[in-house]
Amino acid sequence: MTRRLWTLFTGVVLLAVLITLAAVAPVRYVELVPGPTFNTLGTSGGTPVITISGAPTSASSGQLRMLTVGEIDNLTAYNVVRGWFDHQTAVLPREVIIPPGESQQELNQQSTDQFKESQTSAVTVALRQEGFPVLVTVTSVEAGKPAQGHLAAGDVVTSVDGKKVLSNDDLSAFIQAKPIGSTLQIGYTRAGTAGQTSIKSVGGSDGKPQIGVAVTQNQPSPIKISIKLQDVGGPSAGLMFTLGIIDKLDPTDLTGGKIIAGTGTMDNDGNVGEIGGIPQKMIAAYKAGARYFLAPAGNCAEALGSPVAGLKLVKVSNLNDALTALTDLRDGQQPPLCTK
Repeated sequence: MTRRLWTLFTGVVLLAVLITLAAVAPVRYVELVPGPTFNTLGTSGGTPVITISGAPTSASSGQLRMLTVGEIDNLTAYNVVRGWFDHQTAVLPREVIIPPGESQQELNQQSTDQFKESQTSAVTVALRQEGFPVLVTVTSVEAGKPAQGHLAAGDVVTSVDGKKVLSNDDLSAFIQAKPIGSTLQIGYTRAGTAGQTSIKSVGGSDGKPQIGVAVTQNQPSPIKISIKLQDVGGPSAGLMFTLGIIDKLDPTDLTGGKIIAGTGTMDNDGNVGEIGGIPQKMIAAYKAGARYFLAPAGNCAEALGSPVAGLKLVKVSNLNDALTALTDLRDGQQPPLCTK
């Protein structure tokens, strides 16, 4: 064999080896793809996603679809290159999805916990919308601390400096928002009678402002709500769970017969937070028949950078925005959209 033929043969063999490695050797990348969608007003696997007892419920002629993102691990170099040219997917270094030092098991548990928290917040916010407020109730007052003589066990704290207290977290945040030694106007109800008192904060053992009360949070209601959905994790379904609960409890069909998709976290105060994987969720929404997509305000810029033809992005910052947008759609009006 001549040197030229030998060089050609060697090159072909090396190319074949490289192609084989590209096709079978794993690389540290993860591919995000559009995942399945679920109608929070419907069923999954034959079981209602949302079940309510203790109150009348209504049916809807439309859908409120929550969205998911699929993750494909153990990619090959070929998969990575293909993914870079596929507008429906995103290929990211594995470390972005699974941070160094964290195991897949730890991430799975974190995702499960976030999913449960999203359900809890959805129930809290939906019931408050239906007229069942969260009560932040004083369980004890520490002797010698500023609240002594001002608040008593059984008092329901309603406000701090005029800001409504909707959760235990709110109370702590409002007290800690001002320096130690600040005088706070605390609103409360005692035996059904509203009152207000001035309390000066002091430093706690952790160095943060406090007034010396222990509180508990509850939401008295005859309504029992359960959410069941298998093999889904993360916090991003909070908004659509909240809307699904309200739609079932409210005689008004929030959807107006339309297929509405959306995503976003939900905190106990009704604020909608941004999420990941929104380009893939938009594609999944359109494939599911949605033409309107409730997008967290914090995701608008990213969403506008990956437009899906025929899918309108409705900007929402909180539950009120989402409910107002749905009213607009039912009335044939254009809701506020994401803008550049």
